[in-house]
Amino acid sequence: MAGAGGRSWRDLLAGRARKRRSPFGSTAELQGAALQLLDQHQNLAELLLEVGDSAKPCVQDGAEHRGVSPESFIVSVLQEQASKLGVPTATLAAKNAIAKMEQICQDPASPSRVPLLNSDQRKRLTCLLQTVKDLLANNMFCRSLFCQDMWKMKGPLVLEAVWHLHSCDIVGLAELLDRSPAGPAAVEWLCSSLCGLCEQAGDTSCGDTSCGDMELAQRILSDFAIVFVQHGFEQPSELGGKVESQKVAYICRAVLQRMLAWVLDAVAKEKQEDVSMVQAVRFWLNVFHVPLYASVAHPDSLRQFFRHTLTEVLTYNPVLKVSDAIQMQKEWSFTRTSPLLTALYRKLLVAFSVKESMCQLQQVLETHEVNWQHVLSCVSTLVVCQAEAGQLFKDLLSHLLLKAFGNYDMENMITAFLIARQAALEGPAVFMPYSEWFKASFGNAGGHHGSSKKSLVFLLEFLSELVPFEAAPYLKVHIMFPPCVPGKHRALLLEYITLARTRLADLQVAIEDMGLYEDLSAPEEAVQPQAQALRDVEKALQIFESSRKIPTSVIEASIFRRPYYTSWFLPALLRPRVLPKTPDGRMAFIDSLKRADKIPSNLYSTYLQACHAMKEKVLQDASKAEPSHPKEPLEQLEAELAELRTLVVQQAQWEEVAAQLALVSDRLRGALGDSSEDNEDNEAAPCSSRVRVAVPAPGLSPCPQRVVDLLLTSFCQTLLAASSFNPPDRQGPCLSLLVRMMCGHRNLLPALLARLCQLLYHQGPSLGAAHILGLAAFVIHLSECRALIPAVEADFGPSQAVPGKALSVSEYWSSLLVCRTEESFVFCLRFCTAAAAYLMCKFSSCSREEFCALVPPGLIKKLQFLVPRLSSEARAVLCEEAQSALSWSSLSCPSLSYRRASLCLWRQAAFQELLKEKAFQLSFREWLLLELEVCPDKDILSAAERQDFHHWAIYQRYLPAPSAAGGCDGDLEKACGVILNAILDSSHRLELGGCARSRTSLSPEILCRLQELVLELRCRPKLLPGCSAAQRALVLELLQGRLAGTEPEQGSALGQQLWRQQELLLHRRVLLGLPASTLVTLCWRGNRAVLDCDSFFCFVNSELKNVSSRGYALSFDITAHFFRGLLSASLDCEDAAEGVSEALAACQTKCPVVLLSAALWWPRLEPALCCQWKRLFGAPLAGELARLRGWHSSGTRFLCSGAAFPASGPPWLSAAFLHGALLQHSPRGTEALHRLGTGAEQLLVALLFFSLLDLISARIAPKEGVDFQTSLEWSLQILQCLQGRGTAWPLLFHSAEGAPGMFHVLHRAASQRHTRLLPLAFYSLTPSFQQELLQQEPTFLSVALQMYIQLLQLFVEGQVLPQSDQDHTEHDPLELISAARQFLLGAIPQCPARSLGNIQPLLSTCEELDPELAATLRHFCRPAVDVELEEELELF
Repeated sequence: MAGAGGRSWRDLLAGRARKRRSPFGSTAELQGAALQLLDQHQNLAELLLEVGDSAKPCVQDGAEHRGVSPESFIVSVLQEQASKLGVPTATLAAKNAIAKMEQICQDPASPSRVPLLNSDQRKRLTCLLQTVKDLLANNMFCRSLFCQDMWKMKGPLVLEAVWHLHSCDIVGLAELLDRSPAGPAAVEWLCSSLCGLCEQAGDTSCGDTSCGDMELAQRILSDFAIVFVQHGFEQPSELGGKVESQKVAYICRAVLQRMLAWVLDAVAKEKQEDVSMVQAVRFWLNVFHVPLYASVAHPDSLRQFFRHTLTEVLTYNPVLKVSDAIQMQKEWSFTRTSPLLTALYRKLLVAFSVKESMCQLQQVLETHEVNWQHVLSCVSTLVVCQAEAGQLFKDLLSHLLLKAFGNYDMENMITAFLIARQAALEGPAVFMPYSEWFKASFGNAGGHHGSSKKSLVFLLEFLSELVPFEAAPYLKVHIMFPPCVPGKHRALLLEYITLARTRLADLQVAIEDMGLYEDLSAPEEAVQPQAQALRDVEKALQIFESSRKIPTSVIEASIFRRPYYTSWFLPALLRPRVLPKTPDGRMAFIDSLKRADKIPSNLYSTYLQACHAMKEKVLQDASKAEPSHPKEPLEQLEAELAELRTLVVQQAQWEEVAAQLALVSDRLRGALGDSSEDNEDNEAAPCSSRVRVAVPAPGLSPCPQRVVDLLLTSFCQTLLAASSFNPPDRQGPCLSLLVRMMCGHRNLLPALLARLCQLLYHQGPSLGAAHILGLAAFVIHLSECRALIPAVEADFGPSQAVPGKALSVSEYWSSLLVCRTEESFVFCLRFCTAAAAYLMCKFSSCSREEFCALVPPGLIKKLQFLVPRLSSEARAVLCEEAQSALSWSSLSCPSLSYRRASLCLWRQAAFQELLKEKAFQLSFREWLLLELEVCPDKDILSAAERQDFHHWAIYQRYLPAPSAAGGCDGDLEKACGVILNAILDSSHRLELGGCARSRTSLSPEILCRLQELVLELRCRPKLLPGCSAAQRALVLELLQGRLAGTEPEQGSALGQQLWRQQELLLHRRVLLGLPASTLVTLCWRGNRAVLDCDSFFCFVNSELKNVSSRGYALSFDITAHFFRGLLSASLDCEDAAEGVSEALAACQTKCPVVLLSAALWWPRLEPALCCQWKRLFGAPLAGELARLRGWHSSGTRFLCSGAAFPASGPPWLSAAFLHGALLQHSPRGTEALHRLGTGAEQLLVALLFFSLLDLISARIAPKEGVDFQTSLEWSLQILQCLQGRGTAWPLLFHSAEGAPGMFHVLHRAASQRHTRLLPLAFYSLTPSFQQELLQQEPTFLSVALQMYIQLLQLFVEGQVLPQSDQDHTEHDPLELISAARQFLLGAIPQCPARSLGNIQPLLSTCEELDPELAATLRHFCRPAVDVELEEELELF
């Protein structure tokens, strides 16, 4: 009640007390006067409001000083009034409180009741409630009557007023509900009020009201939600069967039910609802915030509430049929599902473990009729937001299939198919694609359908029933990967396939129009052939650019799938464009197809004309050029990545990050160019084909590169932002999930791996610290997701000797970290240190086994190479004292020294423990291969530092180390073998960019280390007389063993042949780099030490002679090396001259090619040998050496002075020296041939053989200085001389096995290639073949026919027949074959019968290669055979 001027009763009372003294003598008189005044002007309701704030009285003197309290007035007034009315004081107080409360809640400005009061109402209500609390404390307020009268108010209750009563412990919500006259009415009031509260809060979030109202609404909702859960889901033991408790429970459950229906109805109409309604529903979802009930609700009640709610959601309004679900489930993926429904699921699922969620889902499916949209959306949410859900769904699917086939139950069957397809919609990062699941379930005889015919019929009937509702991609999966069916039931499967094809035809999708690289696990509607053809073109271009060959799938399509190839693929490939000045990959691909006749000429001409027209149009109006790649999808992706970064930095809940990642994945799909009708999971489907990366030039189109750069940039920014707050081990799984999501997009992988190649291999030294840290962490997570990434085929260009094996992603990025120059060493050290530090910090909580499985071996091995090489401190033995760990945050410090950082990492106990694992130990061979890649002139170490490092690594680290740790067990021979093999292998590996060495050159410094070890091997006690043991020719044994077991498995026969030839050239370089004495060993025969050259002779005969370009002689360098070694080794013999002579004498039978080599190179060889002999012994030359010098002198005198040529020694060796002299003598005269004695026929035959091999050498090695025409003329002169003497020279062309005497020696000395090309030399001599030769030499025809057959076989086998460099038309292979054939056809009729009789073994082979010639031979052979038979008959 207010006084004059609006002053309150209390103010007036206090003021008057200060102004004058009270005229009343006592307190009783004062109370009486006050009661009389109030009785005349009283308003109890207003009085309750006025005396509200009794806790803090304003009267500090006067009345209070006299002991007058404000409560005493209200109590006195209430008592007086109650006594007059004859009612209890508590009843009167309740009645007046209700009246005042109703008055307060009536807002004149708002005729309709709203859930929240305005500020004036709230202030007045607070005063009233404070007075009521004081009355309750004095037991002068009737709570039950107050509750009953509240329901009798004229207007509905105001929610906030009820909440104030509840929160002030005046009347709880449960008590109020218990006093409600009708439960449904209470439910209706609560639901309408709560909806209004949510709508008002939704308007607040949109900025219409204050934040204070938002907080108040949140408190009201939270408190009431607790009441609903506590009483609506009270445990049976707590109920006690009380009726009032059951009533309250009914109301609470009904309210929650009605509100859930309100939410789900809004979800169904979300697209039509305005923003405020969506915000209102989202506000209600706070009811499902689990921490809200942490300490106030019984755990079982809470679980029952969430379980009940999840069941209600899954079974709400089940109007969709299974057929609808089959057709519409693609719209229910995680990213397409209503965000409200997704948010609801995520909040509900927090209350359960993953297994409990799965059990609840399974129970609902088995016992209720479900809303398929809600069920499948729940499946998507589970599989995206719960990492363990993928495996649990696989188990659930197996269980459903088992039940389905056990009872032939269609319901379990359709449930399994729907769940499998729904989970597959979310990508392989979380669940296997549908095609894989279908193949795994039904693609083998061990599937559930394979147990009986009934099971098979059940499956096929089920699939047939799905056909009318199926999308085309699923039908394609069933057709392309049909169930495994026994042959006798094949007809059943064919019926289904026919039905499925008919359905595809109805959908206007032809199986023939399926793309070359189409993903059959597509859950969307069929991709249009135009879109699929564009994808096929891009994939074919990737393969072509990496292999430079037309993909096999394209060639097959041009033959077997002609309609798709001509109608879709070629138009997509030949889309008109402005052709670049420099031909790009697409132009090269089109040109290759055109040359292979895979593009019709008219279509190609039309394409060129269209390109020309487009170029003119662009020139006319350049401003109209349309951007090829819109920016909008990229901006959307960037926005979602920024939101993800915010969540990571804020350490949001795991499921929130997973949900945001699903949105990022959806935006990424759009940025990569996939339309909404395309497969949700197309790019992420499994692919058995490898990802090819052209390392020297990893090409990237602009759009994929921008996407990849955005992803990598976002990853680095997210990592650095998160690291500024927490170390990697406390950042959660967000970054792992981000990389896993990237790996799930299959069409992103080629661009991602190519970009990594650009950054690490080409631009590594120029990267900044932030880039290095981000990329180092990225590759660690990339290795973590290696199961999702197919094998990588890294093409290092034409310098790659043999096609590389398929690499895992860890091996791939490790191979990009090359250490060759000073800059690359610094970059690799920084990168590997950062990667290892991140790895050890991020996964520090993993078990030992889990951690080792995550560690990329290449990273640890690279550090074992880098750290000791660049930090000499790391070579020392580590002390046992504990080392401080390298912190991840310190790596981003600008002043950080990476050498110190790497050394700190190296000294950590955890890192050293890791080095003890065998999988991570850098072996001696691996160390050598890394060291051999270094460019010495650009190395970060000086030559002296490098030598010190080599000595430490070999003699201190690897030589004494056990083999289990990658060492050599102290075995020098083993160390030599490892070094030798590493040197040779490295020469077959990549050329080293700008500091490339020739493939036949060797690393001089590592070769020096090998020399040291080989010399150390020879420093052993000398063998005693009579000892049976002999020195081993270790190097030769190693080389021969390598040739026996290291041929490349891949490649053509020609490729293997070239590899072997290169390998042998390297062997020769190795032998030349080692001490010459290693070619010759010492052994004891009786009591005499002799020289043993057998190992070298064997190596020459089997291998080394085959890389000689001269055919019958080794190169000068290896010849001189052997003779130097022979003379040096003879020092250990008692009689050096005798030892050398014996060794050279053995050459005549064991290895004649050594002596032939000496004959060829003697003018250059003699001075060095004589000098060495004189230096070592100071005595006359050994006997055999003197004989060699004598043969050379005789040949020179014979040609220069006309002296007779002595016939001493083997004719082939004399001929070799004479041939060598003839090569030095010009011109070669025929008179020298005639001056040879009558017994020189064998010498002339050998001379002819050497000349013919020179003729072949002139073809295959024209740069060796041998002229083809000169050799041919000289060979013809020798042949004429032989024919004049009547010598049987055709035996020279017999095989080595069938050749007699000297001919066998000559063939043994010739290289395999020269021997195979002898037919070329034979038919080069046809102009000199005399007519009499056919009659006089009975073997000539068989030899000529054999040579012709071998010539044809060379051509058929694809062997390159050498041609002249000057004139490619001269002696063309086809012309040579034609000339040989004509010669035979002309010679056959002139041959005697006995000559024809010798060709019978060759007729069958000839008939296969040249039937016409074989027919001619048979025609002329038949009479001869008949005559012989008649003669034989006459003998009897």
